[in-house]
Amino acid sequence: MPVLAANVVSTSQPLAAQAGLRMLLAGGNAIDAALAAAITLTVVEPVMNGIGGDAFAIVWDQGRLHALNASGRAPQAWTPDRFQGMAAMPPLGWDTVTVPGQVAGWAELSRRFGKLPFAALFEPAIAYAEDGFAVTPTIARQWAAQGAVLKDQPGFAQAFLPSGAAPGAGDLWRFPAQAATLRRIADSMGKDFYEGELADRIAAFAAATGGALARADLAAHRCDWVEPLSMSYRGDYALHELPPNGQGIAALMALGMLDTFDPPRGDDPLDLFKLPIEAMKLAFADLHEHVGDPVAMGDLTAQLLDKDYLRRRAAQIDPSRASTPAAGLPGQGGTVYLAAADAGGMMVSFIQSNYHGFGSGVVVPETGIALHNRGRGFSLAPGHRNQVGPGKRPMHTIIPAFITHKGQPFAGFGVMGGNMQAQGHVQMMQQLVDLQRNPQAAVDAPRFRVEAGPRVMLEAHTPAPVVDALRACGHNIDMQPADSLDFGAAQVIQRLPHGGYIAGSDPRRDGQAVGY
Repeated sequence: MPVLAANVVSTSQPLAAQAGLRMLLAGGNAIDAALAAAITLTVVEPVMNGIGGDAFAIVWDQGRLHALNASGRAPQAWTPDRFQGMAAMPPLGWDTVTVPGQVAGWAELSRRFGKLPFAALFEPAIAYAEDGFAVTPTIARQWAAQGAVLKDQPGFAQAFLPSGAAPGAGDLWRFPAQAATLRRIADSMGKDFYEGELADRIAAFAAATGGALARADLAAHRCDWVEPLSMSYRGDYALHELPPNGQGIAALMALGMLDTFDPPRGDDPLDLFKLPIEAMKLAFADLHEHVGDPVAMGDLTAQLLDKDYLRRRAAQIDPSRASTPAAGLPGQGGTVYLAAADAGGMMVSFIQSNYHGFGSGVVVPETGIALHNRGRGFSLAPGHRNQVGPGKRPMHTIIPAFITHKGQPFAGFGVMGGNMQAQGHVQMMQQLVDLQRNPQAAVDAPRFRVEAGPRVMLEAHTPAPVVDALRACGHNIDMQPADSLDFGAAQVIQRLPHGGYIAGSDPRRDGQAVGY
């Protein structure tokens, strides 16, 4: 069942959700709760995020939305020549590590909106790292699978496989070195990570093991407050996403296409699959062709969201036939997600990630800093807006979302998990807006995932008539087992008319919604 309360936190791991709730009970606000939960997640769910990742946030406060891009940029040594002869960016190792922006994002959000001392937000995480916590079955399974792949990356086995194997379900996991790192970050308001001893350790380890990340790259990092993009839907509703370098624009484009069709009917589950699958194919084709570093986008962002352009794209959709669309021509020119809200009306939609599980596999010795592999998101195609280059931000998959209704807050939500995120946002909009389902019912509903090919992955609990109908339309259907983690993990907090909230957490992971 969903949780109804005046103050709520929803995350993908119960200990993190409760850490956020502790901040609210201590007199903090939704930002304090979100940050404490996020910091705790780096300890209790290391298979999905870590200290060395990126973050994005959307905050509703004092009658308006604020958006923070806390993603990092490529090292200055990352010229296209460095990757000469490669067909694609490497999947693992130092040549996937861009500057981690997440720690700076924590400090920036706390500085602007927080009520509690920054160091107080770290107390639950530090305690779990020092004293230990019991590993959950879902996380143990992911740990073992990723450990087998990452064990030979610099520093990984020493940090996360100290006994030669991943911890099992119920095992006590302690990581005192990670606690010490979090304490340094807490005491320095994040500066030690970019300008102090931690920065020195990161840069020295890179130099010793083949990485290009330098101390100057870390010191040059900055977060950016940006204006959210939005797409109106069904008249009075609007979905808000961060602008590129994130993939949120794909969700907005697909939603704009779907808005040209009649709303789905609650009595026909096929309505929730046929049209949105085709809309996502079209949106992804444009995303991968046109989207990259915001500096390189110019006026193209507005052109991709132009209503006339989206109507033309929507006109290509034939609900009775599967398609393999190409990118359009507009006018020329795996992650943790959490949400928190408080009785004062502040709502936070927050996401952070190491990209693929633990990330690059590189872990800085004696620090617990697992570095992300976000550089994998760059293109090597000459002239592409997302082509790798010094100081550029790669195209990002992690995206928080926010819905308003008649200009007022309606819901903060996210669906973590690679390219599942943009299509998950579209599916949640249909559940929450078109069908008016409560957050937990919306989260529980079966989801699809469009992949290259095109291949359409479906969950095990998708109704059989839907599966048969999609196959009859020519879709390449790939049914997934009941324990599949490929459909993301959603957290949703919806504002009630009287000012309280209703929150849901995804049963596909270990998540929990809590409140008081």
